[in-house]
Amino acid sequence: MSPDTDYNRMRWASRRGLLELDLLLSPFMEECYLNLQAIDKAAYQALMAHDDQDILNWILEREALTDDSLAGITGQIRAHNASKLV
Repeated sequence: MSPDTDYNRMRWASRRGLLELDLLLSPFMEECYLNLQAIDKAAYQALMAHDDQDILNWILEREALTDDSLAGITGQIRAHNASKLV
């Protein structure tokens, strides 16, 4: 899959049903996705396969992750959004 195809597919997958989640994922996708390592891109893709409410709760640390392989990517999303608040 070409980098552009992958990026566009993940950008579309990042548009979710919850506005709160869109506000967390869209900036991360636009500003960080292309620079992620392959393992982190795979983790992001795996994250997008989960339900919106689960993703939101994991990013906001309201619930423990059910899949430890998502810890790195949820942490990166959290850190990216926290950097915008400073």
